[in-house]
Amino acid sequence: MSHLSPEPSLTSLSWVPCGQGTTPEDPVGCRGADVPGHTACLAHLADAERDAYLYSLPPGADIDHSGTTFTDPLLDSLLDALRDPATGFPRLGDARFISATFQGNAEFEFVTFQGEATFRSAIFKGDAEFGAATFQSDVEFRSTTFKGDAVFQAAIFACTANFTVATFQSGARFDGANFQGGARFDGANFQGNAEFASTDFQGDTGFVSVAFQRDARFELAVFQGDARFEMAVFERAASLGPFVCAGRVKLSGAVFGSPVTLSLAARRLECRRTRWSSTAEIRLRYATVDFAQAVFEYPLTIAAEAEPFSLPAGQPVSEQALADAPSATVRMISLRGVDAAHLVLSDINLAMCMLTGTVHLDQIQLEGTCSFNDVPRTQWRRWPPVRFTQRRILFEERIWRVSEPAAAPGWNAAVSGTVRVGPAQLAPVYRALRKAFEDGKNEPGAADFYYGEMEMRRHDRINTTRAERGLLSGYWLLSGYGLRASRALGWLAAAMLVTVVLLVGFGLPKDSPKQEATGTVPPGGGKVTFEIGKADPQNPTGERFTGERFDKAINVTLNSVVFRSSGQDLTTTGTYIEMTSRVTEPVLLGLAVLAVRNRVKR
Repeated sequence: MSHLSPEPSLTSLSWVPCGQGTTPEDPVGCRGADVPGHTACLAHLADAERDAYLYSLPPGADIDHSGTTFTDPLLDSLLDALRDPATGFPRLGDARFISATFQGNAEFEFVTFQGEATFRSAIFKGDAEFGAATFQSDVEFRSTTFKGDAVFQAAIFACTANFTVATFQSGARFDGANFQGGARFDGANFQGNAEFASTDFQGDTGFVSVAFQRDARFELAVFQGDARFEMAVFERAASLGPFVCAGRVKLSGAVFGSPVTLSLAARRLECRRTRWSSTAEIRLRYATVDFAQAVFEYPLTIAAEAEPFSLPAGQPVSEQALADAPSATVRMISLRGVDAAHLVLSDINLAMCMLTGTVHLDQIQLEGTCSFNDVPRTQWRRWPPVRFTQRRILFEERIWRVSEPAAAPGWNAAVSGTVRVGPAQLAPVYRALRKAFEDGKNEPGAADFYYGEMEMRRHDRINTTRAERGLLSGYWLLSGYGLRASRALGWLAAAMLVTVVLLVGFGLPKDSPKQEATGTVPPGGGKVTFEIGKADPQNPTGERFTGERFDKAINVTLNSVVFRSSGQDLTTTGTYIEMTSRVTEPVLLGLAVLAVRNRVKR
């Protein structure tokens, strides 16, 4: 990739060119800017005139040597003329080196640029040494070509530093640099290693459409504003970070062509439409992550770090830029459009994550303590009070319930600016997450997602028939879809209490019927035949609710729960009461046992 600008013509120049060395093929000749008061550039001035000009320059003077070709001795003589006796280092005012060419090594170490420094479209054929240089105003390296190493170690950029469309054909070293006013690297091409270790970016920093063709290292870099890497291409980056960003790290549209480890602490990480062409591991702190439409074909792990990052030497990464953050929790807010077949999440908060539209969600791996949203607590401000059984839910379900108050009175969380979906879209998501937990041998964890799936089916008026919704409503009411043992036991206790009351009132006879023998004695004696029978039980006419009758009713009811006959004589009404009890109460007991099993099985 090359960003070389075409040779400027005479009409495109903003300065008066020297014009030395014209030829029919090149009628412009030397494009170096004329030295003030002369008709030649600094490179083509006579020695005496050049010495006189350099002698006239005080430290901090404004200079314009655009288009000039500098050799090592020529640049050294210019910087020596501008050397400040107080510090021993060169000091420049406004410095214009537009389209200048530096033949050898350009040594600007410890140089102070008090005014604007412009190196637009300049060419550094050797190393560009700007170590510990100070740029007190804006500096521009737009469309500049660095053929040798570009060294900006410990440089201070007090205002905007513009490296847009710059080409770094060898190494680029910015370790220890301080960007106080923001840095722009949009469209830059790093063909060698790019090192930003211990760099401090205090303004917004842009690496939009940057191509890192080898390693890009940002160890201990600190971005006080946003760090933008949109559309950047990391062809051989083995690691990115650890670094700290007080604002947003934007990797949307970026491409990682090789295995990479990304370590950062930031308020927000945007990876929309990011492409990962190999395995990757993303280790985060504090960040709110947007992974919508990201593409990866190999395993990718996103994990939250419990402790601050440290470098191989053991020194910790300072997180002072994030001192006001409430916690180091990592939150995922969107996985829409992602194929989660190779995705591993570890210790990630998914309470506000949008999961509808995620492909192969049943194959996602959730490690550690990945948390989800919860239902609201008991709403005591309503009458009667509304109590919700605690369970893990999707953020989209909370959005839907808030937007549809009739679905669940009492869900009073305010949600705005999000895409709303309904039960028809949420049921498959719950089903996929349930399967993911079951495949991970975490069936108790899958219970909440089964509950959510059944809830969405019960409320789905598109794919669920009225009869099926009625059955699901009954299943929910009686036992919480076989997951709420307390609910089933409550209904069982209520059913038994009703059975006891009905038996005491109507099912037990007044007195236990006694056997009676009847027969006819033939005249004169002979064989006597007796018929033994029992009178029909009679309903009581006096006091019904006595301790004795209550004890008998409990005996009948408890036997009916386990399909046993108590042997107690009952009235006709009592017989039907017992039959009904022997059908319903064992079912409720079974639902309670099933709910307990579903909660504790492994």
